[in-house]
Amino acid sequence: MLASTFGTGQLLWSMLWFFMFVIWIWVLVALFSDIFRSDDLSGGMKAFWVIFIVILPWLGVLIYLIARGSGMQKRAFDSAQAKAADFAQYVQQTAGGSPADQIAKLADLKTQGVITDAEFQTQKAKLLA
Repeated sequence: MLASTFGTGQLLWSMLWFFMFVIWIWVLVALFSDIFRSDDLSGGMKAFWVIFIVILPWLGVLIYLIARGSGMQKRAFDSAQAKAADFAQYVQQTAGGSPADQIAKLADLKTQGVITDAEFQTQKAKLLA
């Protein structure tokens, strides 16, 4: 009985509203992440924007996009660069430290006789490159 009353048009309409809801959630997540990522806003202004968007969602989103939308991409890019730099620093620390530390370890291996002078020079050139 439900299949006969729920036609193709109603299914498409329901799918449209579902996808609009998903897009709305995505917009809210993007705005809230931009609000909390922003270094130029004080805590009070961040609270103001969050409350404004929660109380008057459509108007709050439109005003936020007009007032601060131009810097959203720059803040996202800066955040991504900072995360990449932190990751690179973490990898550098866990991989054995700075090139000077690795060269010192290679020199210790060379003095112990584990590697030859040619291997030491090759590895040193790779680290300095």
